[in-house]
Amino acid sequence: MKLAVNLPQNPYDIIIEKGSLSKVGQWVKELWKPQKITLITDNRVGSLYAEKVKLSLEDAGFNVAVFDFLEGEASKNLTTVNKAYEFLLKQGMTRSDGIIALGGGVVGDLAGFVASTYMRGIHFLQIPTSLTAQVDSSIGGKTGVNTPLAKNMVGTFAQPDGVLIDPDTLNTLGQRELIEGMGEVIKYGLIADSELWENLEGLDGSIESILENAEMIIYHSCNVKRQIVVEDELDNGVRLYLNFGHTIGHAIEATAGYGKVMHGEAVAIGMIQLSRVAQAKGLMPQGITEKIKAMCSKFGLPIDYEPWDINKLYAVLSHDKKARGNSIKTVIVPEIGKAAINQIPLEEMKEYLEK
Repeated sequence: MKLAVNLPQNPYDIIIEKGSLSKVGQWVKELWKPQKITLITDNRVGSLYAEKVKLSLEDAGFNVAVFDFLEGEASKNLTTVNKAYEFLLKQGMTRSDGIIALGGGVVGDLAGFVASTYMRGIHFLQIPTSLTAQVDSSIGGKTGVNTPLAKNMVGTFAQPDGVLIDPDTLNTLGQRELIEGMGEVIKYGLIADSELWENLEGLDGSIESILENAEMIIYHSCNVKRQIVVEDELDNGVRLYLNFGHTIGHAIEATAGYGKVMHGEAVAIGMIQLSRVAQAKGLMPQGITEKIKAMCSKFGLPIDYEPWDINKLYAVLSHDKKARGNSIKTVIVPEIGKAAINQIPLEEMKEYLEK
């Protein structure tokens, strides 16, 4: 399956194909001239797939080096970025060379940021191996790293030259890692794809059902992300719809400590919390919060977490990228399959954090 991300300046394709990891070299050869490539990955994904990808690239005529770092959100920071810069310099990487991100969302965000800033920008490709990365973070050109105060606070907009998704890589994900990706998938159904939502309602929520329907899940999710990114590449309008659940979710991730609550888990909790308050205010239809809660629970996502500290959460929200002066843009779902922006005074956001 192929989806075209038809951006005026940086068009590229998303390839979704089982077994495609073994054909990486041929795919890259169609996109890039012979050059040096640095494969950026983490230690876990690297141990599973780096050698396979490296050999495929070398067979296609590329000169390949591998940079890996300790897996986890805690590594997505400027310290790791600086180590990557030093590695690239030692490899003699120039502006004519490229980076390939091989891994989950942390790897993709960090590798994209490194590529977009090293020597003022070199080209890169995304090979996402987690469900979260395959349906969300590998597409759209957002790169970034975390600071102690906020998630993805330092970043760029930089589009890849292509995205290669092999659903077979999901078979090596841990159960929790696979399930957390469903937080983003459920979000896509809610904000823009009622057919996806209905398909999810028809699944039993088991790990087996996710893996058996992976191509459908990935295709629908990528198609929503693709359409929104093409319409609003730089996140000034409808792309904000993708933040449903994220405003509170990012605050949860930051206050819990990066890695303790996974991204998709935080999004699920954030969607439920925001919907509950928005529903009470008459901004979302009655009963929708229970539907969201039931869907998240079915797939094994958390619906709450402790300790819930309103003051700490609000402090993080005050630094959120969606905050503009004394107001913040939140996303609501007037009906399943549609989203809308709800701009509120920042102070009112405290009400959305009350249990």
